[in-house]
Amino acid sequence: MAVVFLGIGGNLGSRILNIEKTIKLVSEKISIPEKISSLYISEPWGFEHSKYFTNAVIQLNSELSPEQLLRIIKDIETEMKRIKTSDSYEGRTMDIDILFYEEKIVNNDNLQIPHPLLQNRLFVLLPLNEIAPGFIHPALNKSISELLKACKDQSKIRRLCYGA
Repeated sequence: MAVVFLGIGGNLGSRILNIEKTIKLVSEKISIPEKISSLYISEPWGFEHSKYFTNAVIQLNSELSPEQLLRIIKDIETEMKRIKTSDSYEGRTMDIDILFYEEKIVNNDNLQIPHPLLQNRLFVLLPLNEIAPGFIHPALNKSISELLKACKDQSKIRRLCYGA
């Protein structure tokens, strides 16, 4: 079983209900999460939008390969009515990112693990630090708490509640 961390979030529709439904779908289709962070509200990162995002990080164990996991995640996003209209950042009902898959490093056209921008994003690092502060980023060789301390992201973000 591989330890997997997923970042989940969206800014369209009923954001908290969407997080709860996504966690339910992940539980049914992949694995019941071992840990779920608090929910965080954050301003859009990398683009302008009038609605803030609701984000969380979940930790789970999976027997799926990274590629199988990605296929199921994309199916869940589709079930959550995510519509992608461009390759740039845009509002969405749900986005699910594989942040880590054990200490594995994957770099191909379809998948990059660890997620290549996680060390630059408070909306990922804060919830990740809450559930796995000592986890070591396999490419950067730093703990999540060290990455959080070094992060220069100045985005507005606040913790909403504990667990989804």
